[in-house]
Amino acid sequence: MKFIFLLLVIVPAAEIGVLLLSGQTIGIWPTISLIILTGFLGAYLAKQQGLETIRRTQDQLRRGMMPGDVILDGVSILIGGTLLLTPGFITDALGFLLLAPPTRKFFKALMLKLFRNWIDRGTIKVIR
Repeated sequence: MKFIFLLLVIVPAAEIGVLLLSGQTIGIWPTISLIILTGFLGAYLAKQQGLETIRRTQDQLRRGMMPGDVILDGVSILIGGTLLLTPGFITDALGFLLLAPPTRKFFKALMLKLFRNWIDRGTIKVIR
């Protein structure tokens, strides 16, 4: 809970600082344009990759396979798309990293480790 509170305070403060610096460096209108452009680009990329992930999930289910890896892709795409719609350059950078397939592998491994820790501690129970 402390970690979430720190994120809710530190990330917006850092975003405001970067936005102010960007506004002073390149100007207000280019900064606003970049924020709007990354929002539209993020929505487009998240939609395209989300639809592809749904198609892959359906294909794996049809074959009788559990789509565990594809579900982690979907979670990464959902979080990445949400971060890209959030105004700011730091969240945009993290959002693009979550949407890019080569860097998404790192985040999927991190999520898998987090889920395994939760299961080992008994925070999450798996019902079979």
